[in-house]
Order: sequence, then structure tokens, then C-alpha cells
Amino acid sequence: MSKIQKTVPAEYDKRKIREYLKEDLGLSTRLIRGAALDKRILVNKKAVKMNYIVSEGENIVVILDKEESQNIEPEKMDLDIVYEDEDIIVINKKPYMVVHPTKSHFNGTLSNGVMYYFKETGQNSIVRLVSRLDMNTSGLIIIAKNQFAHMQLSKEMREEHFQKRYLALVHGNLREREGTINKPIYRDSDDVIKRVVDPRGQESITHYKVLERYENADLVECLLETGRTHQIRVHLSYLGNPIYGDFLYGEEEDEFIPRQALHAYGLDFYSPRTREKLSLRAEIPEDMKELIEKIRK
Repeated sequence: MSKIQKTVPAEYDKRKIREYLKEDLGLSTRLIRGAALDKRILVNKKAVKMNYIVSEGENIVVILDKEESQNIEPEKMDLDIVYEDEDIIVINKKPYMVVHPTKSHFNGTLSNGVMYYFKETGQNSIVRLVSRLDMNTSGLIIIAKNQFAHMQLSKEMREEHFQKRYLALVHGNLREREGTINKPIYRDSDDVIKRVVDPRGQESITHYKVLERYENADLVECLLETGRTHQIRVHLSYLGNPIYGDFLYGEEEDEFIPRQALHAYGLDFYSPRTREKLSLRAEIPEDMKELIEKIRK
């Protein structure tokens, strides 16, 4: 059973439990209300309501498990699990895999596989995506197992210490070996998919560094400060260095690689429960390794 257990400190003596849970534990009003209605907030092993007055030294337990359902068909598949604890699971997604079911991709998605894994391992969880990737982008995806973890990580994603790192293989050599691209990204109403650099867009910041330089290509690490749709693809194309295989912002190049050569290889963030720093990495996929060999030749 997943739960949060704390002892009330002196500064919250004679305060309402909802104030303590919100201020000291950072729980949302929605989570607290739902847990209270389900009798999942316990003080000294007895269920209490949101207006209960706590006393210093009392033992508080918030049970995170609850009955939930989701319209995602469990489907057995081989998942590359990079990290897992009682609150989150981090998976290295293969390329060409949709993250969540849609009208055109109801089965075969990462979420279908995760639902099967939860059921097979006896975990009472639904799929709560903390991060997402395009179908053709490979790499690390965070899935929260409970409302608390999802809330904490969604909030943390807006902070500087939550870092998302990508590897991209681009055409040509970047003018500078490292730098920052600070250009607004805008969705043109004439194209619901494609984005462009445009003053009307949202602030978009990508930090980059060339890791390996080839005769007419670079392997680039990108660190996102903002998280706009297609941000890395748009920014690198704007510099005149489109990603290999990116038919939307460059050219379709099946002879090299039939997808954009973009891999979400690194995540750095704090555990929602323990606040321990997690630095997770996923090895570069085989198709990008093969592309590097083609470029070298």
C-alpha cells in the first residue's frame, strides 16, 4: 500500500489538518478533499475530516492507493524500465511507439504496455503521464503511479532543477560548439502540426553543446529550459542544422534513418517522496548508432 506517513511538528499544533497537509506536505486541495471523502486520511489510525485539528506529535497517514479505472486495454509488451519505485516508473520508449492511445492508435501504445505491467505486478495504478514524446522520438518517459507523485512532478517540471536532456544528429556543423537558442515558437493557424520561429510565439529556450563533430554533421546534446512542442526540431532547423530524418523540418531520408534522429537520453529531478536527486540516463538507440557509422563513412 502506497502512503505518506508523518508526525505533526510543533509549529502546526492546533491547526486544521488540511492546512498542515497543504503547507507542510505540499498536497493539493483536490487531493486532500478526495482522500478525506474516501477516509484515506488517518490520525493515530482513525479516519478524520478536513477540518480536524491536529496536535503536535500525532501520527498522520495519507493513503495514496484508491480505486481507479482507465479506458486503456492492457497489452503485453517488452518494456525497457530504467527506474521504478512506489511512486513513479521511468521507461526508455522505443522509436515508432505512440505514448498514449488515440483514435488512430488505440492499441500498441506505451500506455497499453504499462497498464499490463501494473496488472501483472499487482499494482493498483493508472497511467499518469508526467512527460511525453513524439511517436518517432525515443527515450525516457516518466509515469506517476499516484495523484501525489503526478502533482509533485508536474509542479517540479516548471523548476530549473528538472532537466530534460536530448541527443540529436544534425546536418552540417553548428557555427558555435555550444550556446543557447532563445527564439519564440509559434503554431501557424494554417498548419495544426508544424511550428515556426515567430515573434508572436511563446518564449522557447534550448541550450546546446556539440558532443562529436563529423565531416558534415554534429552529435548535439540539447538541454530544454522550456518545453514547447517540437522545440528542439524547430530550433535546430532555424539554425540551418535540421535533424537527420526530420521530414517536417528538414527532409525525409530513409536511406539514413526513417525518423528524426532525436533521443531523450537524460532526466534529472528530485523524487517526489524522498527528495533524493535522481539522474537517469538511456543509452543511444541502435538506429542512431547505425546512423553515426553511416555518417563516419
